[in-house]
Amino acid sequence: MSLRKRQRSASSSRLSSLSSPASPPRPVAASASSPPLSFPGADLLLRLHLDPSSADDADVKPDPAAFLDLHVSSASLLRSRYFAALLSDRWCPDPSSSPAGRLSLAVPAAPSCARPFHAHVEVVRLLHTLDFAGAIRSPADALDILPVALQLLFDACVEACIRFLEAVPWSEEEEARVLDLAPLLPGDEAADLLARVSLPPAAAAAAAGEAAARSPSEAMLHGLIHSAIHGHPVPAATKAFVAMLLKDYPSRDCVHKVLDEAFLSRLDTVKELLGKYASPDFRIAVDSDEREAIQKLNLHSAVLNVKHLLWLIERMVDMRVADNAVKLWSEQVALAADLQKLLNDADMWRNMAPGLPMLVTRCTLRLAHSVMIGETLVPRQVRMKLVKSWLPVLNVCRDIAQPMHSGYKSSNCQELEGTFLKIISTLSVPDAQELLQQCLGFSTRNVDDCQHLVTAFKTWFRRASRDPQGPQGGED
Repeated sequence: MSLRKRQRSASSSRLSSLSSPASPPRPVAASASSPPLSFPGADLLLRLHLDPSSADDADVKPDPAAFLDLHVSSASLLRSRYFAALLSDRWCPDPSSSPAGRLSLAVPAAPSCARPFHAHVEVVRLLHTLDFAGAIRSPADALDILPVALQLLFDACVEACIRFLEAVPWSEEEEARVLDLAPLLPGDEAADLLARVSLPPAAAAAAAGEAAARSPSEAMLHGLIHSAIHGHPVPAATKAFVAMLLKDYPSRDCVHKVLDEAFLSRLDTVKELLGKYASPDFRIAVDSDEREAIQKLNLHSAVLNVKHLLWLIERMVDMRVADNAVKLWSEQVALAADLQKLLNDADMWRNMAPGLPMLVTRCTLRLAHSVMIGETLVPRQVRMKLVKSWLPVLNVCRDIAQPMHSGYKSSNCQELEGTFLKIISTLSVPDAQELLQQCLGFSTRNVDDCQHLVTAFKTWFRRASRDPQGPQGGED
């Protein structure tokens, strides 16, 4: 007997806990007075009886007199390798336990089950009819029958159940039953079925060898994010759906890692595209017409990728996993310098990338606001670098905002001004002094519109005038 056959035989006791009928209870013959069921060509009596030793609850014992007699065909039973062994010439029954012409089969006791013999009767019926399509009409049917078919080594029935389960959806409860049965299923026949509930061994080995840092779940989330930000026919709906999946995903660490990877990838792309614009070598290497065409393509791609960055930032802030993004954004001195070069070339960005200043400002504002209100906690040095790196870009954007529509200035630049001033108030007095002097440009409006700047300077002077031992000087 092969190893698989021995494993199936040895697993019969375990199968007793896996057959739990899901159909509504109905009366069955389960006593000595019940009439036996008969199948065509019957020449044997098969008695199904409850096995008291299999009861889960020691205090609840099944009725030892409960049994069900079936008149069966020995020729049909031979389709089961278990019965084939019992009926072979090598089998010598104990006359005291099984008289001639009679077989006995213990059925695991399930105290909560109203039809303890149902699944076994169905399998015996299938041994006679082979009508698997008629008997297996739902996952519950297959899951009731499969443990008995495995116990009796009824290979054709096992194959039919597996084939049905592989092809249809399951409920969560049904999937749990499949997982319970998974270790007992024949590997070759059940490969497609088992691939639904776990990564196949070959794929798992390949994934482990290829990149131990990315799990299958991370790879799926990475693919979803890529689909959301790259050319889906309905991008807004897709982004909203992926945002919901990310927010509901149980592992925040996994989502944090995947969003960090996507953010870094988009950020590197933006840096590369704007770096090409600012590169003096590029300006010398190509003629003016070709350079203009390439620059237009690069700036269009930069705008698109900054949009992707903004969507990723919104997801990270919403899920409170933006700490690494804030740190990376605070370190982009070179990117900020390239942006200033572009924004100082008014004709270039207005003709080729008119939305870029607003998008960059919104990215900075979203991250800075999350820091200001405590959604994203980062060290003092990161807060200082965030303001120091992007304050020059804000000043340029503020200067070019006046010719643009009025809503831009109030809803982005002015809000970012106030946010930066609030962050500056969280820094040490010397650091705040350095940065506040770079914010004087915020005062170009009339004094009534600059209360945020007035408050920031009053706060600084109050703190700077204090003695280390306690407050001195007046309050504002």
